[in-house]
Amino acid sequence: MYVGWLLPASDREKLMMYIKPAYPDVIAHHVTLKFGVPADYPLPEETQGLVVGIVDDGKGVQAVIVKINGTTNRPDGSTYHITWSIDRAAGRKAVDSNAVIKDIGWNKLVFEIPINLEPMIAK
Repeated sequence: MYVGWLLPASDREKLMMYIKPAYPDVIAHHVTLKFGVPADYPLPEETQGLVVGIVDDGKGVQAVIVKINGTTNRPDGSTYHITWSIDRAAGRKAVDSNAVIKDIGWNKLVFEIPINLEPMIAK
C-alpha cells in the first residue's frame, strides 16, 4: 500500500489545459508520499500543492513536479511528482518516473500552478 494525495478530477482537467500529455497513456492520478505502509497509516494533512516543473525523457515517461508544504523533496529522498503520461507499448510504467527524475532531473515551469490534493491511502 502507499499513502499520498489524489489529484481531484477538476484539477486534473485544469492541468491538462496547461500541460499536454506527451504519450498515449495518460496517468495524471496521484502524488505518492510513502510506499509500503499499513492500511491504518495516518493520512497526510496537506491539501494543497503547486505544480512547479516537468520532466520528459523522450522515451515514454512524462511527469510533473509538485511542491507540497514548501518542498519538492519527499522524505525518502525522491521528488514529489505526478506521473503525467507514459507509453505502455514501449514497456514504460508509471513507477519509471522516479528513476527518470533521478537520472535526468526536471525543468522548472515559467509559472507555478496551484492544485488541490486529497489525502489517500491505496494499493
